[in-house]
Amino acid sequence: MPKPQKNSNAAPFRSGSDPGNGAPGGGGGQATFKQGDGGGGAFADVLRSMPVNADAERAALSCMLKAPNDVIGLAVEQLNSECFYIPANRIIYQTLLDLYQNRPGGNLDLITLNATLRDRGLMDQVGGPGSVADLLDDVPSPKFFEHYAQLLKEKFILRRIIQDCGECANRAYDAPEAVTDLLDDVETRILAIREAAEKEGDILPIQKHALKAVHTIEESFKNQGKGVTGLSSGFANLDRITGGLQGGEMFVVAARPSMGKTSLVMNIIENISINAAERKATAVFSLEMSAEQLVLRLICSRAGVEMGKLRGGFLSQQRDFPRLMQVANDLAQSEIYIDDTPGISIMELRAKARRLKKAYDIQLIAIDYLQLLKSHSKKAQDSRQIEVAEISGGIKAVAKELNIPIIVLAQLNRNPESRGGGRPKMGDLRESGAIEQDADVVGLLFREEYYAESEEEKAEAAGKAILSIQKQRNGPTGDVKLVFRKEYMRFEDRADEDDDEFEG
Repeated sequence: MPKPQKNSNAAPFRSGSDPGNGAPGGGGGQATFKQGDGGGGAFADVLRSMPVNADAERAALSCMLKAPNDVIGLAVEQLNSECFYIPANRIIYQTLLDLYQNRPGGNLDLITLNATLRDRGLMDQVGGPGSVADLLDDVPSPKFFEHYAQLLKEKFILRRIIQDCGECANRAYDAPEAVTDLLDDVETRILAIREAAEKEGDILPIQKHALKAVHTIEESFKNQGKGVTGLSSGFANLDRITGGLQGGEMFVVAARPSMGKTSLVMNIIENISINAAERKATAVFSLEMSAEQLVLRLICSRAGVEMGKLRGGFLSQQRDFPRLMQVANDLAQSEIYIDDTPGISIMELRAKARRLKKAYDIQLIAIDYLQLLKSHSKKAQDSRQIEVAEISGGIKAVAKELNIPIIVLAQLNRNPESRGGGRPKMGDLRESGAIEQDADVVGLLFREEYYAESEEEKAEAAGKAILSIQKQRNGPTGDVKLVFRKEYMRFEDRADEDDDEFEG
């Protein structure tokens, strides 16, 4: 069996016969799957027919040739070249797409197809002019194309399952050192099968990107005046400088302990999943606090009740208790998913994030916090720097794969403590190299009151907080001014006292 074209995930099979000789109606070629030297087991030396529907392949091509302007556009959206198992049919399919791309709305008929196949030296590989001409007689009407396309996708999915699972079984028999790496790869391959079946053909790539660009422009036009093109954080000052939380981006919020990192990210989660007109599903990976602690903090913050009163049992029956109950009810109606597994690895996080996206279409992930994540690769065990690089790169890869923003909290080292005013710098990030490189946005959070030296300065700086955006790959840098209500663990926008200009 030939190697599937442009499919790096699929392992090639060793073919027992030419797949092009498959009998119509699902015969196909015989593919022998051979187990590795250390293997044996159920897969050893089994001679099987790969799933294929030769009649459906010819029928789909017939529809494309009979009504190219109506059908080939559908084929681009619904099929790719790997849906055609028989090499001759795959060549004809790709040639038809090439002609469609170069002759939009123009001449595309049997004569043009034959001439192109001859010019490319492919006529013998597709069975000669007679075999190509027979396509016009294979179906009475092109209106059945979508039915044939569905049949081809089903066979393609079955072949991918056989290929990918067979390759994974081989690797498992070989007893790999990094079992977690293999498990992550297995999950990636399985999830990719559906995506590959639904993926657009690899023709006209600029069209796909142009459509996305048009969508972005339309969204920008709808939101003109608001300055938000991504997911609104609920903080106007933050949205103003970032344009909202952008899909595929990794947003690092770093601070010294007790600055309110967790409170800030949970306020953002609250704004997106509870306060927004269109509530969005979000996920929180809390490695430092339990889910119960996190929820209690969120409820007290939203209800305006001090956490100390709850812990000490000093709640007002008329004021505090009803508020807490109402907020708890609101929270129960939201779609916030919290995973508090301690010491979770980046591979586990990646796998869980995929499942959450698939099941609940989450629009944002928050991670509290980066330095508590683990990497179990062999290289990571030898160097903390390599481990942090793998974690940081893994988070960025998840954001890009799922096309959602990921806010990841991080710790700063002690340098701000010895610096006048305590204003942090990006170099204060612990193990900062890889984090700075992978992050699309880096915001450093600090509260002026914490570093005030005199009582007068403390009183003047009370409640003032700044999220200093010191890196933004696709936008300006500058300070986001906030107010921190310490008793309620809650951040709010702060009115600008100056007309500060953004840097960059």
